[in-house]
Amino acid sequence: MKRALITGITGQDGSYLTEFLLSKGYEVHGITRRSSTFNTDRVDHLYTDPHDLEARMFLHYGDLSDGTGLRSILERVQPDELYNLAAQSHVAVSFQQPEYSVDVDALGVLRLLEAVRDYCKRTGNELRFYQAGTSEMFGASPPPQSEGTPFYPRSPYAAAKVYAHWQTINYREAYGLFACNGILFNHESERRGETFVTRKITRAATRIKLGLQDFLYLGNLDAKRDWGHAQDYVVAMWLMLQQAEPEDFVVATGQSYSVREFVSRVFKLLDLDWEQYVKIDPRYFRPTEVEYLWGDPTKARTKLGWQPTITLDELVRRMVNHDLELARQEQTLKDAGYRIALRGIANG
Repeated sequence: MKRALITGITGQDGSYLTEFLLSKGYEVHGITRRSSTFNTDRVDHLYTDPHDLEARMFLHYGDLSDGTGLRSILERVQPDELYNLAAQSHVAVSFQQPEYSVDVDALGVLRLLEAVRDYCKRTGNELRFYQAGTSEMFGASPPPQSEGTPFYPRSPYAAAKVYAHWQTINYREAYGLFACNGILFNHESERRGETFVTRKITRAATRIKLGLQDFLYLGNLDAKRDWGHAQDYVVAMWLMLQQAEPEDFVVATGQSYSVREFVSRVFKLLDLDWEQYVKIDPRYFRPTEVEYLWGDPTKARTKLGWQPTITLDELVRRMVNHDLELARQEQTLKDAGYRIALRGIANG
């Protein structure tokens, strides 16, 4: 039985990757940050009491800011594959918390690579390492963007990810680690955090449909993104670590749409005229904007045999259906006299 360790297991990608690896017969270990409240909603349906002899998913407390803790987990788990999905991954937040974002997204990867290098040297085992990159690293570089496109980051988040990307390559070339970078373009789902623009749109639109919210406030509607479904993209992560040699890959759909187009598709599904409900708020413009991301996934198609299976329309449909059900539940509670506090939804 192969054993995988996933940082960021409680995130959108971590939950889908865990499902996929369990379906492949893996034993899966995940790192989660300690909190006074449980933050495991996305993987609760996969959890089995560790006392159960058939349990194959286990959680460990850890953080990319704690190199000693990472080493301890690595020694205990002794994985065959390590997927680093943990990050402060919100672009807008990285402008507000640049030092923290860089500590986790850049230096955190360096801490992890050092732990992997020492572990492999001490044990003689091969540990295959996946680093989650992002299309935000391309930033202002003209599209379409491929593995050969120069990076031009436009946020502290993106700049930190560029650092992590090159450190992963350096450790591969300097120490012979099996280390891969996945440069993933925007991948969304019904599990996406509610402050990310796609989920913010579907969450707000469904609430507007039921009269729970009046308006949706957004920033740059002209920004274009290459959107796919996270469930498809985690398969590409796994495929990278199954190759004979480690390489870096762009993962994308090869199609790009504006935020305005995404909004239009969401509201159309709900039989609403989006222009009546969407307002522009200058607070949601970033100090440096990324206008156009459009990935060229040719290498992933030819070398990995990977291609997306979920279209943009299907992605939108899944997200709208999921959030419409949440809105209905909220409506039921409201009718019963309960008030739901949704920070960032009603006002965002």
